[in-house]
Amino acid sequence: MIDPEIFQTSSSIFFLIWGGVLVFSMHAGFAFLEAGLVRRKSVVNAFNKIILEWAIAGVMYFVIGYGIAHGIWFAAMSATGIQNAGLQYNLAHYFFMLTFATAAIAIISGGVSERTKFKAHLTAAVFVTAVIYPLFEGLVWDSNAIFGNPLGSDTGILARMFGAPFHDFAGSVVVHAIGGWLALPAIMIIGPRLGRFANGRVVEFPIHSVPYVALGSWFLAIGWYGFNVASAASLGNLNIALVAANTTLAMAGGGLIATLISKHDPGFIHNGILAGLVAVCAGSDLYHPLGAFVVGGVAGAILVYGIKWELERLKADDVCGVWVLHGLCGAWGGIAVGIFGLTVLGGLGGVSFLAQLTGTLSAVVYALIASTILYKGMDVIIGVRASEADEIAGLDIAYHRTDAYPEDVVR
Repeated sequence: MIDPEIFQTSSSIFFLIWGGVLVFSMHAGFAFLEAGLVRRKSVVNAFNKIILEWAIAGVMYFVIGYGIAHGIWFAAMSATGIQNAGLQYNLAHYFFMLTFATAAIAIISGGVSERTKFKAHLTAAVFVTAVIYPLFEGLVWDSNAIFGNPLGSDTGILARMFGAPFHDFAGSVVVHAIGGWLALPAIMIIGPRLGRFANGRVVEFPIHSVPYVALGSWFLAIGWYGFNVASAASLGNLNIALVAANTTLAMAGGGLIATLISKHDPGFIHNGILAGLVAVCAGSDLYHPLGAFVVGGVAGAILVYGIKWELERLKADDVCGVWVLHGLCGAWGGIAVGIFGLTVLGGLGGVSFLAQLTGTLSAVVYALIASTILYKGMDVIIGVRASEADEIAGLDIAYHRTDAYPEDVVR
């Protein structure tokens, strides 16, 4: 007969690994989305960056990052201790949380495409996944978190100040807002692609492939169910069905509103779906499904209007619109928990608007400062901008000595 305790632990381990595999598949989504939105001469570079981010993060988060976030240093474990059930669970948890950490650098990748030195981006991946992301992750998701955590801790500083901890169930702020706001200084420091702005006007650059964009959004949307549902961390959480329903309704809200406002623009249709998903993460375990639909719909509107403002007013050449999609929509998701998580609006309660606002603004300020230090430092030491000749030739040829469609070059 199977020991009930062992069965429960094994089930939770499988649950985390299942969720981690789904979130891992999202990185194919990041790759295809970026490859679709860049020009033909930078497609190979986009694919190579995303897979190498995963390789770098796998090592750096194991050796340093997970320990910073959760106080468990795998580098010091002995081979004989691996069979311990608690350590087995922690290894599964490392794998699951790794997929989140890698998402932060993948978000930055989409913003600085087509003009960033390959070695500079991979260097950024080291620092983001080893230190910058884990520091904020630990503030929210560690068992002794200062801000609070999705498992209901009420011992943090924000709980004492406002009566409830900062609540971010699946990463609207911890992952997406952090990634998006890390990207903004990087985009501004590196500068726009050559010819993107002329005489104060935006010069339209043709994207590589709408089908790639669509495929990328599908990969991301499918993987998002692991992102949100498996954030419950064990099968004992009965809210996982609510999380799945809210994920679906928010996705629908973001896609439908973005489609309506943009007048059926394919880029906004597919990214509107993602905007709704980004925004719902934080409160997906609390919302009434109709509340989740509204949260996603607002994110769809933020996406369309925000992308236009970012490009025309801020003059930020954000290739994949990551600051708006992840930074602004993620921040909205964090704040929205303090509104739609309230029982008066159908939520499960136990949240504070001021705690959500404070936690979200803290993430924004932290990410802006950390990114500015990182990219200014790299610019001084190794340089972050590709040479003009390499940018004109395309990063595929410059860094990878190949082309996504070599037969076309021959012809």
